[in-house]
Amino acid sequence: MHCEHNSGPNPVRFQVTEVRVKLTDDPRNKLKAYASVTIDDAFVVRDLKIIDGNKGPFVAMPSRKLADHCRQCHHKNHMRAAYCNQCGSKLDPERAPKDGRGRARLHADLAHPINSQTRIELHKAVVRAYLEEVEAQQKAGENYRPKDFDDLDALNDMVDAEYIEELERRQEEREKRRREQAGQDGGLVTGAG
Repeated sequence: MHCEHNSGPNPVRFQVTEVRVKLTDDPRNKLKAYASVTIDDAFVVRDLKIIDGNKGPFVAMPSRKLADHCRQCHHKNHMRAAYCNQCGSKLDPERAPKDGRGRARLHADLAHPINSQTRIELHKAVVRAYLEEVEAQQKAGENYRPKDFDDLDALNDMVDAEYIEELERRQEEREKRRREQAGQDGGLVTGAG
């Protein structure tokens, strides 16, 4: 699934090397599947959602819920909350920022394409993999087993051992400096008394 298009102002220069799709259980649900996309055998984006839209499958990027702070106690609350989860104060129902169409923005993408050509190519790769998974499920019937995403978490296969050692060495140095600083601060306090 090599996606490289040099025409137009926004060329796409990446290769979708793998798409994994996990179908949802309830056929009545608009959320049809979750997907993970591997780009250039080097970068994985997880938790894309495949939603049954009016014009066919729609790919939603991974996102987080937007929040703001209560004016009374400054506790963080989701934009849909009517009352503060901490102090119970009533929250302004119109406080959510609006998008270009005037709709409340309740989520922010964690990862997303930055131009339309990349979005189109990514969408095509994910929808193609989704349709293949639906077909595989139909063919297998009761014997169908969804793909596993757990191996994407295996650090040993993805992270260089030298890199891990360097991170551990830096952490040890930080802890040593903290201990030395705490010892110096303790000595000053003790000597002053």
